[in-house]
Amino acid sequence: MPGSPQSRTGRPPVQRAAKRPPAPRPPHENPVLRPYLRLRRAWDRPLTAYYLIFGGSALITVLGLVMVYSASQITALQLSLPGSYFFRKQALAALIGAGLLMAAMKMPVKLHRALAYPILAGAVFLMILVQVPGIGMAVNGNQNWIALGGSFQIQPSEFGKLALVLWGADLLARKQDKKLLTQWKHMLVPLVPAAFMLLGLIMLGGDMGTAIILTAILFGLLWLAGAPTRLFAGVLSVAVLLGFILIRTSPNRMARLNCIGATDPGPGDSCWQAVHGIYALASGGLFGSGLGASVEKWGQLPEAHTDFIFAVTGEELGLAGTLSVLALFAALGYAGIRVAGRTEDPFVRYAAGGVTTWITAQAVINIGAVLGLLPIAGVPLPLFSYGGSALLPTMFAIGLLIAFARDEPGARAALALRQPRFGRKRGTGGTGSKRSPRSWNTMRRRASAARSSGER
Repeated sequence: MPGSPQSRTGRPPVQRAAKRPPAPRPPHENPVLRPYLRLRRAWDRPLTAYYLIFGGSALITVLGLVMVYSASQITALQLSLPGSYFFRKQALAALIGAGLLMAAMKMPVKLHRALAYPILAGAVFLMILVQVPGIGMAVNGNQNWIALGGSFQIQPSEFGKLALVLWGADLLARKQDKKLLTQWKHMLVPLVPAAFMLLGLIMLGGDMGTAIILTAILFGLLWLAGAPTRLFAGVLSVAVLLGFILIRTSPNRMARLNCIGATDPGPGDSCWQAVHGIYALASGGLFGSGLGASVEKWGQLPEAHTDFIFAVTGEELGLAGTLSVLALFAALGYAGIRVAGRTEDPFVRYAAGGVTTWITAQAVINIGAVLGLLPIAGVPLPLFSYGGSALLPTMFAIGLLIAFARDEPGARAALALRQPRFGRKRGTGGTGSKRSPRSWNTMRRRASAARSSGER
C-alpha cells in the first residue's frame, strides 16, 4: 500500500511492544536498623498477641512448677511430708487450670458475659461463708480460707478478682451501648458500691494485699471507661485515705511499711523476711547458684515457695532467671494491652484491660516487695507461686485473653488460613465447584510440562 513502510521482504514491520518501566526497587535498609525493623514487623503481625499470651503464660506456669518443686522441698520435709508434696498439689491445680483455660478459650463472648453474674454471686456467697464460725479458717492471721477436706483449702477472695473483672466489664459495656457513661453517676453506680462490698468482705478477714489488687482492677475499669480526671482523682483519694487508716491502725501493717529498704532484721527480727529475701537475691549473682542449690530456703526465708518464690528464683537462677521472668510478664502485659486497644467490642476491651491490670499489678506488688521497694502485701506471683486458689482463676482469665486475641479480625483470618485441608472435595479448592484462576494456571503449566517431556 502506498504510504506505508515496507520491509525488505515486502511485509509490514513488526510492531514492538513498548518497554515496561523498571519496577521500583525497595529502599535499601540500614543494616543497623534492620533488626529493629524486622522486630517491628513481627510485632505488627495479627497473631503476635495470641502467641505472646499463650506462650508467655505457659512458660511462666512451667517455670513456676519447677521453682515450686525446688523451693518447697525443705518446707515439706520440715512438716514431715514428702519432698514433692507441694509440687504435686500445684501440678494438680495446674492441670485443672489448663482445663479451665481451654474451656475459656472455646467459649463465645456471649457465654462469658452470661457467666458474670453467677460468678459474682458465687464469690460473694463464699466470702460470706468465710466469716461463719466452723466453716472459715485462718491462715497466717487472715480469715480468708474455707477447708474442703483433707489438705485442700480454697480462698474465695481470689475468685472475687475474676468476678469483678467479668461483672464490671459487662456492666460498663451495657452502659456504653446505652450512651450512659457520659454521666458520672452511671459510671460509678453500681460499679463502685459493688467493688466496695467485695473489699469490705475481704478486709473482714484482714487480707489487705488482695484488697489492693481488687482496688487496682476497679481503677483499671474506670480508666478504660474514660472516667474524667476529677472523678478518678476523687475515688483514688477515698481509697488512699481508707488505706492509710487501715495501715495506721494495724501494728503488723505498720511494721511491714517500716521494712521498705531494710538491710537489717531490726529489733525483734521484725524485718526478717524482707532482709533474707534481699540476701537470696544478692547471693545469686549473674547466673545463680544452680537449680535446687538455694541456701535461704533451708529455714531462713519464710514463705519461700509462695510470696517469696521470686527471691529463690534469683538465688538459684541468678539475674538471668529473674530478668527472664520479668520479660515474660512484660510480654504478657503488652499483649493484653494490645488486645484491649485493637478490639471494637466494649466488653472485650474492658475485660481484657481488667485482666491485664489484675495480673500486672499483682506481679508488680509481689516483685516490688521481694526487692524491698514496696511493703510485703502477702500476694502470690501470678501463675508462678504455689497456691491453687490463685492459680485457677488466673488461668481462666488467661483463657479469656487468648479467646479475645483469637477473635481479632486479622487473627481470625490468619488462623482460618492455617486450618487443615483434610476433608475438602478434590478439584473444588475448598471454596466451591469452580477452580480459582491460580489453581487453573498451575494445572495448565503442569500439563504443558508433561507434554514437553514426552509423557502421555
